[in-house]
Amino acid sequence: MPHVLIVDADTESSCALRAVLADEACTCTVATHLRQAITQLALQQPDWILVAQQLPDGCGLDLLQEGGSDDPPGLVLMADSPTVEQAVEAFRRGAADYLVKPLDMRRVRQLIGSRRPRRSDLQRSAEPPQLLGNSAIMQTLRDHIGRVAPTEASVLLLGESGTGKELVAQNIHAASLRHRQPFLPVNCGAISPQLIESEIFGHERGSFTGADRQHKGYFERASGGTLFLDEVIEMPIELQVKLLRVLETGTFMRIGSNQELHTDVRIVAATNRDPEGAIAEGRLRLDLYHRLNVFPLRVPALRERGKDIEILAQHFLDEFNGCHGTDKTLSPKAMAALCNYHWPGNVRELRNFMQRAYILSDRVIEAPLLDTAPARCTATALTLAVPVGSSLADVDRQLIFATLELCGGVKKRAADLLGISLKTLYNRLEEYSNDDRAAALQARHPGVPSAIVVPGYESGLLN
Repeated sequence: MPHVLIVDADTESSCALRAVLADEACTCTVATHLRQAITQLALQQPDWILVAQQLPDGCGLDLLQEGGSDDPPGLVLMADSPTVEQAVEAFRRGAADYLVKPLDMRRVRQLIGSRRPRRSDLQRSAEPPQLLGNSAIMQTLRDHIGRVAPTEASVLLLGESGTGKELVAQNIHAASLRHRQPFLPVNCGAISPQLIESEIFGHERGSFTGADRQHKGYFERASGGTLFLDEVIEMPIELQVKLLRVLETGTFMRIGSNQELHTDVRIVAATNRDPEGAIAEGRLRLDLYHRLNVFPLRVPALRERGKDIEILAQHFLDEFNGCHGTDKTLSPKAMAALCNYHWPGNVRELRNFMQRAYILSDRVIEAPLLDTAPARCTATALTLAVPVGSSLADVDRQLIFATLELCGGVKKRAADLLGISLKTLYNRLEEYSNDDRAAALQARHPGVPSAIVVPGYESGLLN
Protein backbone atom coordinates (compact mmCIF):
# COMPACT_ATOMS: atom_id res chain seq x y z
CA MET A 1 0.00 0.00 0.00
CA PRO A 2 1.63 3.30 -1.08
CA HIS A 3 2.33 5.86 1.63
CA VAL A 4 2.12 9.57 0.74
CA LEU A 5 3.41 12.55 2.70
CA ILE A 6 1.42 15.76 1.97
CA VAL A 7 3.23 18.96 2.93
CA ASP A 8 1.09 22.07 2.56
CA ALA A 9 0.00 24.94 4.80
CA ASP A 10 -3.28 25.09 2.86
CA THR A 11 -5.39 22.70 4.97
CA GLU A 12 -8.34 22.77 2.55
CA SER A 13 -6.12 21.57 -0.31
CA SER A 14 -4.53 18.91 1.92
CA CYS A 15 -7.92 17.53 2.96
CA ALA A 16 -9.06 17.26 -0.66
CA LEU A 17 -5.84 15.46 -1.59
CA ARG A 18 -6.14 13.12 1.37
CA ALA A 19 -9.68 12.13 0.37
CA VAL A 20 -8.61 11.36 -3.20
CA LEU A 21 -5.61 9.33 -2.07
CA ALA A 22 -7.75 7.36 0.40
CA ASP A 23 -9.92 6.28 -2.55
CA GLU A 24 -6.72 5.03 -4.20
CA ALA A 25 -5.93 2.86 -1.15
CA CYS A 26 -3.01 5.06 -0.05
CA THR A 27 -2.04 5.91 3.51
CA CYS A 28 -1.35 9.61 4.10
CA THR A 29 0.42 11.85 6.56
CA VAL A 30 -0.04 15.63 6.49
CA ALA A 31 2.51 18.25 7.53
CA THR A 32 2.02 22.02 7.35
CA HIS A 33 5.66 23.09 7.79
CA LEU A 34 9.03 22.00 6.46
CA ARG A 35 10.30 21.03 9.91
CA GLN A 36 7.23 18.83 10.50
CA ALA A 37 7.83 17.13 7.16
CA ILE A 38 11.47 16.41 8.08
CA THR A 39 10.29 14.79 11.31
CA GLN A 40 7.78 12.64 9.42
CA LEU A 41 10.49 11.55 7.00
CA ALA A 42 12.56 10.32 9.93
CA LEU A 43 9.60 8.34 11.29
CA GLN A 44 8.42 6.74 8.03
CA GLN A 45 9.84 6.85 4.51
CA PRO A 46 6.96 7.62 2.08
CA ASP A 47 6.62 6.45 -1.49
CA TRP A 48 5.60 9.92 -2.63
CA ILE A 49 5.89 13.45 -1.27
CA LEU A 50 3.35 16.04 -2.48
CA VAL A 51 4.78 19.35 -1.32
CA ALA A 52 3.81 22.99 -1.84
CA GLN A 53 6.30 25.22 -3.62
CA GLN A 54 6.35 27.69 -0.73
CA LEU A 55 5.99 26.76 2.94
CA PRO A 56 5.97 29.05 6.01
CA ASP A 57 9.54 28.01 6.90
CA GLY A 58 11.18 27.27 3.55
CA CYS A 59 10.97 25.89 0.01
CA GLY A 60 9.36 22.53 -0.73
CA LEU A 61 12.31 21.51 -2.93
CA ASP A 62 14.52 21.45 0.19
CA LEU A 63 12.95 18.09 1.07
CA LEU A 64 14.96 16.55 -1.76
CA GLN A 65 18.03 16.93 0.44
CA GLU A 66 16.49 15.03 3.34
CA GLY A 67 16.37 11.32 4.08
CA GLY A 68 19.64 10.16 2.51
CA SER A 69 18.03 6.96 1.21
CA ASP A 70 19.44 5.05 -1.75
CA ASP A 71 15.85 4.80 -3.01
CA PRO A 72 14.29 8.19 -2.15
CA PRO A 73 10.59 8.97 -2.57
CA GLY A 74 9.23 10.66 -5.67
CA LEU A 75 8.69 14.36 -4.93
CA VAL A 76 5.88 16.25 -6.65
CA LEU A 77 5.95 20.03 -6.37
CA MET A 78 2.62 21.90 -6.14
CA ALA A 79 2.65 25.56 -7.20
CA ASP A 80 0.10 28.32 -6.69
CA SER A 81 1.80 30.74 -9.10
CA PRO A 82 3.81 28.62 -11.53
CA THR A 83 6.67 29.95 -13.62
CA VAL A 84 8.83 28.32 -16.27
CA GLU A 85 11.94 29.02 -14.16
CA GLN A 86 10.45 27.22 -11.15
CA ALA A 87 9.50 24.20 -13.24
CA VAL A 88 12.95 23.94 -14.81
CA GLU A 89 14.63 24.25 -11.41
CA ALA A 90 12.34 21.59 -9.92
CA PHE A 91 13.18 19.03 -12.60
CA ARG A 92 16.86 19.95 -12.52
CA ARG A 93 16.99 19.15 -8.81
CA GLY A 94 15.21 15.82 -9.27
CA ALA A 95 11.48 16.44 -8.76
CA ALA A 96 9.26 13.72 -10.27
CA ASP A 97 6.55 16.15 -11.43
CA TYR A 98 5.34 19.73 -11.19
CA LEU A 99 1.61 20.32 -10.67
CA VAL A 100 -0.35 23.56 -10.70
CA LYS A 101 -3.10 24.38 -8.19
CA PRO A 102 -5.99 23.77 -8.26
CA LEU A 103 -4.74 20.24 -8.78
CA ASP A 104 -5.99 18.00 -11.55
CA MET A 105 -6.96 15.01 -9.39
CA ARG A 106 -7.04 12.73 -12.42
CA ARG A 107 -3.36 13.52 -12.93
CA VAL A 108 -2.64 12.86 -9.26
CA ARG A 109 -4.31 9.43 -9.43
CA GLN A 110 -2.37 8.56 -12.56
CA LEU A 111 0.90 9.63 -10.95
CA ILE A 112 0.41 7.80 -7.66
CA GLY A 113 -0.76 4.71 -9.52
CA SER A 114 2.50 4.51 -11.47
CA ARG A 115 5.58 2.83 -10.09
CA ARG A 116 7.61 4.76 -7.53
CA PRO A 117 10.56 6.28 -9.37
CA ARG A 118 14.17 6.03 -8.28
CA ARG A 119 16.22 9.22 -8.35
CA SER A 120 18.71 7.73 -10.81
CA ASP A 121 15.84 6.86 -13.16
CA LEU A 122 14.53 10.41 -12.94
CA GLN A 123 17.90 11.92 -13.77
CA ARG A 124 18.38 9.65 -16.77
CA SER A 125 14.89 10.17 -18.18
CA ALA A 126 15.24 13.95 -17.83
CA GLU A 127 18.17 13.98 -20.26
CA PRO A 128 16.86 15.06 -23.70
CA PRO A 129 18.14 13.59 -26.97
CA GLN A 130 21.04 15.51 -28.47
CA LEU A 131 20.49 18.30 -30.96
CA LEU A 132 24.02 18.74 -32.25
CA GLY A 133 25.31 21.90 -33.88
CA ASN A 134 26.71 25.30 -32.96
CA SER A 135 25.35 27.32 -35.87
CA ALA A 136 23.32 30.42 -35.07
CA ILE A 137 20.20 28.90 -36.61
CA MET A 138 20.47 25.84 -34.34
CA GLN A 139 21.09 27.98 -31.27
CA THR A 140 17.90 29.88 -32.08
CA LEU A 141 16.02 26.60 -32.52
CA ARG A 142 17.22 25.31 -29.13
CA ASP A 143 16.23 28.61 -27.50
CA HIS A 144 12.72 28.39 -28.94
CA ILE A 145 12.41 24.76 -27.82
CA GLY A 146 13.38 25.81 -24.30
CA ARG A 147 10.70 28.48 -24.28
CA VAL A 148 7.80 26.45 -25.66
CA ALA A 149 8.53 23.06 -24.05
CA PRO A 150 7.29 23.86 -20.49
CA THR A 151 3.98 25.18 -21.88
CA GLU A 152 1.03 23.19 -23.17
CA ALA A 153 1.02 24.91 -26.59
CA SER A 154 0.68 22.75 -29.69
CA VAL A 155 3.80 22.89 -31.86
CA LEU A 156 4.00 22.56 -35.65
CA LEU A 157 7.44 21.57 -36.97
CA LEU A 158 8.18 22.68 -40.53
CA GLY A 159 11.19 21.38 -42.44
CA GLU A 160 12.50 19.23 -45.25
CA SER A 161 12.62 15.46 -45.03
CA GLY A 162 15.62 14.23 -43.05
CA THR A 163 16.21 17.38 -41.00
CA GLY A 164 15.43 15.68 -37.69
CA LYS A 165 11.90 16.85 -36.89
CA GLU A 166 11.21 13.81 -34.69
CA LEU A 167 14.39 14.53 -32.72
CA VAL A 168 13.15 18.09 -32.16
CA ALA A 169 9.79 16.70 -31.00
CA GLN A 170 11.61 14.40 -28.55
CA ASN A 171 13.51 17.41 -27.18
CA ILE A 172 10.28 19.32 -26.68
CA HIS A 173 8.79 16.36 -24.79
CA ALA A 174 11.93 15.79 -22.71
CA ALA A 175 11.97 19.43 -21.57
CA SER A 176 8.22 19.57 -20.87
CA LEU A 177 6.24 18.93 -17.71
CA ARG A 178 5.03 15.69 -19.32
CA HIS A 179 8.48 14.15 -19.69
CA ARG A 180 7.71 11.30 -17.24
CA GLN A 181 4.79 10.24 -19.44
CA PRO A 182 4.79 8.55 -22.89
CA PHE A 183 6.11 10.06 -26.10
CA LEU A 184 4.44 8.31 -29.03
CA PRO A 185 5.30 9.07 -32.67
CA VAL A 186 2.88 8.20 -35.47
CA ASN A 187 3.66 8.66 -39.17
CA CYS A 188 0.35 9.69 -40.73
CA GLY A 189 1.70 9.07 -44.23
CA ALA A 190 2.79 5.49 -43.55
CA ILE A 191 -0.54 4.09 -42.34
CA SER A 192 -3.24 2.87 -44.69
CA PRO A 193 -6.22 5.27 -44.93
CA GLN A 194 -8.40 2.27 -44.01
CA LEU A 195 -6.47 1.66 -40.79
CA ILE A 196 -5.35 5.08 -39.60
CA GLU A 197 -8.55 5.86 -37.67
CA SER A 198 -8.24 2.59 -35.77
CA GLU A 199 -4.56 3.23 -35.07
CA ILE A 200 -5.19 6.72 -33.72
CA PHE A 201 -8.48 6.24 -31.84
CA GLY A 202 -8.57 2.47 -31.27
CA HIS A 203 -11.38 -0.02 -31.86
CA GLU A 204 -13.59 -2.49 -30.02
CA ARG A 205 -13.57 -6.21 -30.65
CA GLY A 206 -15.81 -7.13 -33.57
CA SER A 207 -16.18 -3.55 -34.80
CA PHE A 208 -14.97 -4.57 -38.29
CA THR A 209 -13.60 -7.60 -40.12
CA GLY A 210 -10.34 -8.66 -38.51
CA ALA A 211 -10.95 -6.80 -35.23
CA ASP A 212 -10.56 -9.91 -33.06
CA ARG A 213 -9.64 -7.97 -29.93
CA GLN A 214 -9.95 -4.52 -28.37
CA HIS A 215 -7.25 -2.12 -29.52
CA LYS A 216 -6.18 1.04 -27.70
CA GLY A 217 -5.21 3.81 -30.10
CA TYR A 218 -2.43 6.36 -29.88
CA PHE A 219 -4.58 8.96 -28.10
CA GLU A 220 -5.41 6.49 -25.35
CA ARG A 221 -1.87 5.15 -24.97
CA ALA A 222 -0.27 8.62 -25.00
CA SER A 223 -2.64 10.11 -22.39
CA GLY A 224 -0.65 12.30 -20.02
CA GLY A 225 2.21 12.57 -22.49
CA THR A 226 3.01 13.81 -25.99
CA LEU A 227 1.68 12.57 -29.34
CA PHE A 228 3.91 13.34 -32.33
CA LEU A 229 1.95 13.43 -35.60
CA ASP A 230 4.51 13.23 -38.38
CA GLU A 231 3.46 14.04 -41.97
CA VAL A 232 0.15 15.29 -40.56
CA ILE A 233 -0.91 16.68 -43.97
CA GLU A 234 -1.08 13.10 -45.27
CA MET A 235 -3.93 12.35 -42.84
CA PRO A 236 -7.22 11.78 -44.72
CA ILE A 237 -9.35 14.93 -44.72
CA GLU A 238 -12.35 13.14 -43.14
CA LEU A 239 -10.18 12.04 -40.21
CA GLN A 240 -8.94 15.59 -39.68
CA VAL A 241 -12.44 16.53 -38.52
CA LYS A 242 -12.28 13.90 -35.75
CA LEU A 243 -8.75 14.95 -34.81
CA LEU A 244 -9.91 18.55 -34.46
CA ARG A 245 -12.72 17.46 -32.14
CA VAL A 246 -10.30 15.60 -29.86
CA LEU A 247 -8.02 18.61 -29.68
CA GLU A 248 -10.93 20.88 -28.79
CA THR A 249 -12.80 18.64 -26.32
CA GLY A 250 -10.23 16.11 -25.11
CA THR A 251 -12.72 13.30 -25.78
CA PHE A 252 -12.98 10.57 -28.41
CA MET A 253 -14.59 7.19 -29.02
CA ARG A 254 -13.06 3.95 -30.20
CA ILE A 255 -14.44 2.54 -33.46
CA GLY A 256 -17.45 0.37 -32.61
CA SER A 257 -18.11 2.08 -29.27
CA ASN A 258 -20.48 4.81 -28.10
CA GLN A 259 -18.59 5.44 -24.87
CA GLU A 260 -16.64 8.70 -24.74
CA LEU A 261 -13.09 8.41 -23.45
CA HIS A 262 -11.03 11.28 -22.07
CA THR A 263 -7.46 11.93 -23.12
CA ASP A 264 -4.89 14.49 -22.00
CA VAL A 265 -2.20 14.74 -24.65
CA ARG A 266 0.03 17.45 -26.01
CA ILE A 267 0.27 17.51 -29.80
CA VAL A 268 3.48 18.11 -31.70
CA ALA A 269 2.86 17.85 -35.45
CA ALA A 270 5.28 17.95 -38.37
CA THR A 271 5.22 18.29 -42.14
CA ASN A 272 7.75 18.63 -44.93
CA ARG A 273 5.20 20.36 -47.17
CA ASP A 274 3.87 23.91 -47.32
CA PRO A 275 0.74 23.93 -45.10
CA GLU A 276 -0.83 26.89 -46.88
CA GLY A 277 -0.40 25.16 -50.22
CA ALA A 278 -2.02 22.02 -48.77
CA ILE A 279 -4.95 24.13 -47.54
CA ALA A 280 -5.38 25.60 -51.03
CA GLU A 281 -5.34 22.07 -52.50
CA GLY A 282 -7.98 20.90 -50.01
CA ARG A 283 -5.59 18.45 -48.32
CA LEU A 284 -5.49 20.23 -44.93
CA ARG A 285 -8.39 21.80 -43.04
CA LEU A 286 -7.84 25.46 -42.21
CA ASP A 287 -9.32 25.11 -38.70
CA LEU A 288 -7.04 22.15 -37.92
CA TYR A 289 -4.05 24.11 -39.21
CA HIS A 290 -4.81 26.99 -36.85
CA ARG A 291 -5.20 24.51 -33.99
CA LEU A 292 -1.82 22.88 -34.69
CA ASN A 293 0.04 26.06 -35.61
CA VAL A 294 -0.02 27.67 -32.16
CA PHE A 295 3.78 27.69 -32.07
CA PRO A 296 5.44 27.00 -35.44
CA LEU A 297 9.09 25.92 -35.42
CA ARG A 298 11.19 25.74 -38.58
CA VAL A 299 13.80 22.97 -38.55
CA PRO A 300 16.66 24.12 -40.80
CA ALA A 301 18.05 22.18 -43.74
CA LEU A 302 21.59 20.85 -43.29
CA ARG A 303 22.95 23.08 -46.07
CA GLU A 304 21.93 26.12 -43.96
CA ARG A 305 23.92 25.01 -40.93
CA GLY A 306 27.49 25.69 -42.09
CA LYS A 307 30.14 24.06 -39.89
CA ASP A 308 27.51 21.85 -38.24
CA ILE A 309 28.17 19.41 -41.10
CA GLU A 310 31.65 18.78 -39.66
CA ILE A 311 30.27 18.26 -36.15
CA LEU A 312 27.61 15.83 -37.33
CA ALA A 313 29.97 13.90 -39.63
CA GLN A 314 32.47 13.43 -36.79
CA HIS A 315 29.65 12.47 -34.41
CA PHE A 316 28.40 9.74 -36.75
CA LEU A 317 31.96 8.48 -37.34
CA ASP A 318 32.54 8.35 -33.56
CA GLU A 319 29.29 6.42 -33.22
CA PHE A 320 30.39 3.79 -35.77
CA ASN A 321 33.86 3.59 -34.24
CA GLY A 322 32.33 3.03 -30.82
CA CYS A 323 30.04 0.27 -32.06
CA HIS A 324 32.83 -1.64 -33.83
CA GLY A 325 35.83 -0.84 -31.64
CA THR A 326 37.73 0.99 -34.40
CA ASP A 327 39.41 4.39 -34.66
CA LYS A 328 38.83 5.43 -38.27
CA THR A 329 39.27 9.10 -39.14
CA LEU A 330 38.25 11.61 -41.84
CA SER A 331 40.97 13.24 -43.91
CA PRO A 332 40.84 17.06 -44.22
CA LYS A 333 40.04 16.78 -47.95
CA ALA A 334 37.19 14.38 -47.23
CA MET A 335 35.77 16.74 -44.60
CA ALA A 336 36.01 19.64 -47.06
CA ALA A 337 34.18 17.57 -49.68
CA LEU A 338 31.39 16.85 -47.19
CA CYS A 339 31.03 20.56 -46.42
CA ASN A 340 30.78 21.42 -50.12
CA TYR A 341 27.94 18.98 -50.81
CA HIS A 342 24.34 20.22 -51.01
CA TRP A 343 22.86 17.37 -48.86
CA PRO A 344 19.32 17.28 -50.28
CA GLY A 345 18.51 14.43 -47.89
CA ASN A 346 19.81 16.47 -44.93
CA VAL A 347 21.04 14.85 -41.71
CA ARG A 348 19.57 11.46 -42.61
CA GLU A 349 21.52 11.42 -45.87
CA LEU A 350 24.72 12.50 -44.09
CA ARG A 351 24.43 9.68 -41.59
CA ASN A 352 23.77 7.09 -44.28
CA PHE A 353 26.69 8.36 -46.32
CA MET A 354 29.05 8.30 -43.32
CA GLN A 355 28.04 4.69 -42.69
CA ARG A 356 28.85 3.75 -46.30
CA ALA A 357 32.17 5.60 -46.16
CA TYR A 358 33.01 3.91 -42.85
CA ILE A 359 32.35 0.46 -44.32
CA LEU A 360 34.45 1.13 -47.44
CA SER A 361 37.44 2.73 -45.67
CA ASP A 362 40.39 1.02 -44.02
CA ARG A 363 41.89 3.49 -41.56
CA VAL A 364 41.31 6.92 -43.04
CA ILE A 365 38.27 8.05 -45.02
CA GLU A 366 39.75 9.84 -48.04
CA ALA A 367 38.09 12.20 -50.52
CA PRO A 368 37.99 9.64 -53.40
CA LEU A 369 35.60 7.54 -51.32
CA LEU A 370 33.06 10.31 -51.72
CA ASP A 371 32.72 9.32 -55.38
CA THR A 372 30.77 6.27 -54.15
CA ALA A 373 27.93 8.55 -53.09
CA PRO A 374 25.07 9.37 -55.47
CA ALA A 375 25.80 12.09 -58.00
CA ARG A 376 26.44 15.47 -56.44
CA CYS A 377 23.57 17.96 -56.63
CA THR A 378 25.01 21.30 -57.70
CA ALA A 379 23.13 24.56 -57.91
CA THR A 380 22.99 24.16 -61.70
CA ALA A 381 21.66 20.62 -61.48
CA LEU A 382 18.93 21.78 -59.14
CA THR A 383 17.72 24.53 -61.51
CA LEU A 384 14.64 24.10 -63.70
CA ALA A 385 13.69 26.72 -66.31
CA VAL A 386 9.93 27.20 -66.49
CA PRO A 387 8.30 29.57 -69.02
CA VAL A 388 6.26 32.40 -67.53
CA GLY A 389 2.57 31.65 -67.95
CA SER A 390 2.86 27.92 -67.27
CA SER A 391 0.10 26.44 -65.13
CA LEU A 392 0.95 25.32 -61.61
CA ALA A 393 -0.04 21.77 -62.52
CA ASP A 394 2.43 21.76 -65.43
CA VAL A 395 5.22 23.21 -63.26
CA ASP A 396 4.51 20.51 -60.71
CA ARG A 397 4.70 17.82 -63.41
CA GLN A 398 7.95 19.17 -64.88
CA LEU A 399 9.58 19.43 -61.48
CA ILE A 400 8.73 15.84 -60.58
CA PHE A 401 10.07 14.42 -63.85
CA ALA A 402 13.23 16.58 -63.68
CA THR A 403 13.90 15.46 -60.12
CA LEU A 404 13.39 11.80 -61.00
CA GLU A 405 15.81 12.23 -63.90
CA LEU A 406 18.35 13.85 -61.58
CA CYS A 407 18.01 10.98 -59.12
CA GLY A 408 18.39 8.30 -61.79
CA GLY A 409 14.82 7.09 -61.31
CA VAL A 410 15.28 6.41 -57.57
CA LYS A 411 11.85 7.41 -56.29
CA LYS A 412 12.69 7.48 -52.56
CA ARG A 413 15.53 9.92 -53.18
CA ALA A 414 13.34 12.02 -55.48
CA ALA A 415 10.61 12.20 -52.84
CA ASP A 416 13.17 13.38 -50.28
CA LEU A 417 14.41 16.07 -52.67
CA LEU A 418 10.87 17.23 -53.42
CA GLY A 419 9.91 17.29 -49.76
CA ILE A 420 6.96 14.94 -50.20
CA SER A 421 6.16 11.45 -48.98
CA LEU A 422 6.85 8.45 -51.21
CA LYS A 423 3.13 7.71 -51.29
CA THR A 424 2.41 11.21 -52.60
CA LEU A 425 5.03 10.76 -55.32
CA TYR A 426 3.39 7.49 -56.42
CA ASN A 427 0.01 9.25 -56.55
CA ARG A 428 1.43 12.00 -58.77
CA LEU A 429 3.15 9.51 -61.08
CA GLU A 430 -0.09 7.61 -61.50
CA GLU A 431 -1.76 10.86 -62.57
CA TYR A 432 1.02 11.39 -65.14
CA SER A 433 1.06 7.78 -66.42
CA ASN A 434 -0.11 8.82 -69.92
CA ASP A 435 2.47 11.60 -70.23
CA ASP A 436 5.09 11.13 -73.00
CA ARG A 437 7.80 12.11 -70.51
CA ALA A 438 6.80 9.20 -68.31
CA ALA A 439 7.41 6.81 -71.22
CA ALA A 440 10.78 8.41 -71.97
CA LEU A 441 11.79 8.23 -68.32
CA GLN A 442 10.71 4.60 -68.23
CA ALA A 443 12.96 3.82 -71.21
CA ARG A 444 16.00 5.44 -69.59
CA HIS A 445 15.27 4.17 -66.05
CA PRO A 446 13.29 0.88 -65.97
CA GLY A 447 12.67 1.41 -62.27
CA VAL A 448 10.14 4.12 -63.12
CA PRO A 449 7.06 2.35 -64.58
CA SER A 450 4.99 4.00 -67.27
CA ALA A 451 1.83 2.81 -65.55
CA ILE A 452 2.20 2.81 -61.79
CA VAL A 453 1.04 -0.47 -60.28
CA VAL A 454 2.30 -0.81 -56.73
CA PRO A 455 1.65 -4.14 -54.96
CA GLY A 456 0.44 -3.48 -51.43
CA TYR A 457 -0.39 0.16 -52.09
CA GLU A 458 -4.15 -0.31 -51.75
CA SER A 459 -3.70 -1.98 -48.38
CA GLY A 460 -1.29 0.68 -47.20
CA LEU A 461 1.75 -1.59 -47.01
CA LEU A 462 3.86 0.91 -48.90
CA ASN A 463 5.66 3.48 -46.74
